[in-house]
Amino acid sequence: MGVIAVGALAAAALAIGTSAAPSAARLTAQESQPAATAPEPSATLPATQPPVGVAVPILVGDMAQVAAPAQPTKADGTPVSPGSTAGTAPDEATEIIVTARQSSRIDPLAKLNAQSFAALQAIDKAVVAPVALGYASAVPKPVRNGLRNVLRNLDEPASFLNYILQLKIGRAAKSAARFGINSTIGVGGLFDMARRKPFNLPYRPNSFANTFACYGVGNGPYFFLPIVGPTTLRDLFGLGLDKAVLPIVVGKPFDDGKVNVALGVVDAVTDRVEIDSQLQRIRNESGDPYVAVRDVYLAQRRAEIGAICPRNGDTNPDPDLISRVGKGPR
Repeated sequence: MGVIAVGALAAAALAIGTSAAPSAARLTAQESQPAATAPEPSATLPATQPPVGVAVPILVGDMAQVAAPAQPTKADGTPVSPGSTAGTAPDEATEIIVTARQSSRIDPLAKLNAQSFAALQAIDKAVVAPVALGYASAVPKPVRNGLRNVLRNLDEPASFLNYILQLKIGRAAKSAARFGINSTIGVGGLFDMARRKPFNLPYRPNSFANTFACYGVGNGPYFFLPIVGPTTLRDLFGLGLDKAVLPIVVGKPFDDGKVNVALGVVDAVTDRVEIDSQLQRIRNESGDPYVAVRDVYLAQRRAEIGAICPRNGDTNPDPDLISRVGKGPR
C-alpha cells in the first residue's frame, strides 16, 4: 500500500507541471504585457495584478477563440474602469486575478479545480519533490533513461491501434516497427534503437483522445484531478482506454494490478524529475500558476492534435511551447 500511495502522490503532483510547464520566455512574455494607461499618472496597478483589458485565449472544442477582457469589480460589485485603481484597496488585487478562475464553458469547475491544484502543490512540495529528487540522486541518469525507454515502448501498441483508427497506415507501420525493434534489439525497450540509424524512427505517441479529436469530439470541460492532473472530459475517457490496451492485447504481466502500479510509480517519478526546473519556474514567474497550467495544457493538446489531424488542431503553435513530458521527443 505504501508503494501505491507514493505512486498516487507522484502522479498527482507531477501533473502540476508535466504537461503544462511553459518556458521562462513564454511566461515572462505573458506576464509582461502592459496594462492600459491609467487616467491619473500616480495610479498604478498592484504588482501582483495581471494586465487589465488583455484578451484571454479560451479553447473550446479544440477551436481557439479570443474572449473579451473580463470586467473586474470592486468588493461592492461596482465595475472598475480599465487602467483605474480609484477606490481599490491593495487587498482587492486578488479580485482581478480571480476573474481568470471564474467558471466558463471550458472550465466550469474552476474554483474546485483551483482548490485541487493548490492541495496537490502542497503535497508535491512536502512529499513528492523530495522523493523524486532523491530518486534522481540515487539512480544514474542512464538507468533512468532506460526505464523511460521501456515505458515509452509499452505505449507503442496503443499508438499503433489509434493510428489504424485514424486511417494513418504509414504511421501505424512505423509504430509497429518501433515496438518490434526496441523489444528485440533494444533489449525489451531499454534502448531506443529505432530512432537511431539506419532505422530513423522517432517516438511519435498517439492516444484514443487524439482519435476522438480527429473525428470531431471537442475537449469537453476541463478538470484538475488527483492522480491524473490537468485533463479534459475527452482526454480522461481516452486515457482510460489507453490504459486498457496492454492488459487486453498483451495480457500477462500487464493484467496484474501490482505491475501496473509499479510502472505508474516509475513513470510519475521519472517525469517529476524531468520537469523540476520547469515547475519551479511556473511557480515563481506566473501570476497565477493554476491558470498558467490550464492554458498551457490546452495549448499543448491542440498542438499534439494538430500534428496528427491538422484540421482539428493547431498546426502553428507558439514556438516557445514545449512538449508535454513523456509525450514528445526527448
